[in-house]
Amino acid sequence: MSRFMQPAAAAVLLSACAMAAAAPADAGLPKRQAGIDAIVREISPQRIHGYIEKLVGFGTRHTMSETESETRGIGAARRWIKAELERCGAGKLQVTFDSHLHPVAPRLSKPTEIVNVVATLPGSQAQSKDRVYVVSGHYDSRVTDVMDYTSDAPGANDDASGTAAVMEMACVMAKRQFDATLVFMAVAAEEQGLFGAGHWAEQARKNNVDVAGMFTNDIIGSSVNEDGKRDNKQVRLFAEGIPALKEVPDALRTLIQTGGENDSPSRQLARHVKETGERYVKNFKVTVIQRRDRYLRGGDHIPFLEQGYAALRFTEPAEDFRHQHQDLRKEGGTEYGDLLKFVDTDYTAQVARVNAAALASLALAPAAPRDVKVLTAKLDNKTDLAWAANTEPDLAGYRVVWRETTAANWQGAKFVGNVTSFRSELSKDNVFFGVQVVDKDGNVSPATYPLPQR
Repeated sequence: MSRFMQPAAAAVLLSACAMAAAAPADAGLPKRQAGIDAIVREISPQRIHGYIEKLVGFGTRHTMSETESETRGIGAARRWIKAELERCGAGKLQVTFDSHLHPVAPRLSKPTEIVNVVATLPGSQAQSKDRVYVVSGHYDSRVTDVMDYTSDAPGANDDASGTAAVMEMACVMAKRQFDATLVFMAVAAEEQGLFGAGHWAEQARKNNVDVAGMFTNDIIGSSVNEDGKRDNKQVRLFAEGIPALKEVPDALRTLIQTGGENDSPSRQLARHVKETGERYVKNFKVTVIQRRDRYLRGGDHIPFLEQGYAALRFTEPAEDFRHQHQDLRKEGGTEYGDLLKFVDTDYTAQVARVNAAALASLALAPAAPRDVKVLTAKLDNKTDLAWAANTEPDLAGYRVVWRETTAANWQGAKFVGNVTSFRSELSKDNVFFGVQVVDKDGNVSPATYPLPQR
């Protein structure tokens, strides 16, 4: 134990080790799944390169660009995406257009049909099939002037890279079965105002769709920054803590009052993605950024956050703005434009593997537990937890996790069996707790933060 560790922290970790030692060594631990390993191995940089090359070949995919041509513009691009997903899905993917007519807006000079391509892989377990996980990339592109819909806008990195990763995941994962439902989306009009993702998320909330988690992949194609330094060993994962709401719901207010600013559903989802992604994709780091998105910027996960869903954004380590939102040109020996030659598809494939591993783990695992509470009717230096029982038929039990209040990730865990309550020797004053669900195959859900109950 480090001589620099504070006494209270040392006591917490010693107690945690003692509790963990009391259970069988493998009880409740996430078990490596051969099926997820196979998915990760099958993700192909070569196919991803081919998808990006095809998307770039449509010249421009601006939201207001040509829709009748078979070779140029956003219409040709979406028809090709749909046909490719139908081909590789072999009847298992339900592929549709999700369309709406958007009125004139600050970045739309005319009423425009906004069309998402949506490929759904239905869940196979009756108790889980209505639980949905969504992954997206946006297939529209732009140049310097966001209203210019005629100039070439290859959009290789922003965001053919994300679209290609989603297509590759859909094609690989369509060969397997999952308990919960997976939705793979190529969305439009991100550059004009997140309109495609916004429409789908709004309809999902209106129809009470249980979106248990959403990832967007936007600008995941380059491992080289503007100084020429390569970093192909990590991806940034943006995760919101406390949402910026005018009116704070009671549950969120209680989260804040109990110090749970770092335990929002999106932060819990990010912990799960980091743990799972790094388990299955070796020598690759998921760097969680505790922000909604890059500073004062946004992406297609935001409409999902605004509808109350947990949502995350994947983005490369350092963007090169010479190759983003730029007219194609050369100035002073510098080439500008979002061209295929600036994309590292080996890197994009690594990000796709992290996505796929996390999605597969989530869709195979039980749902995160509901109604998790810390019982506070009496003053007590220990901690009483209680939760509602899950209904999955392959349920093995529950896992209590904890960490110091200054730690980002879980530090201790104990499998407590198929019960709906647990008394911990650790003090609720000194650590943060979570409760996870474990199935009989060793798939583990994200954690749920307990709220107080008197």
